[in-house]
Amino acid sequence: MHASVTHSLNNHHVFGRRLKAARRRQGLAQDKLGVLIGLDEHTASARISRYENGIHEPPVKTAQLIAVILNVPLAYLYCEDDRLADLILKASKLKDEQWAALGDTLRLMHVSS
Repeated sequence: MHASVTHSLNNHHVFGRRLKAARRRQGLAQDKLGVLIGLDEHTASARISRYENGIHEPPVKTAQLIAVILNVPLAYLYCEDDRLADLILKASKLKDEQWAALGDTLRLMHVSS
């Protein structure tokens, strides 16, 4: 299989896995999430299921709505590395002073961009 096709399939899988985990953390059923992002109630569950199973990937605007409803950063839904995804999720919940402390810690570790 061509590398770009494989990469695309992996992205669908990553998005779906993260979507499912975030949806479950929020305690939302697939149909409820679908309706909350504006899908027709008769097709909402099937559409979210297709996203979760990597059959389809939503347009970016839809993914943004999903992220808002599930209270996760959009980057989390697309992050391929599990450790980085966990950090993105945790960092998104930090208060200003915690961000500053994290920045100080990273500077001390000589981690740069």
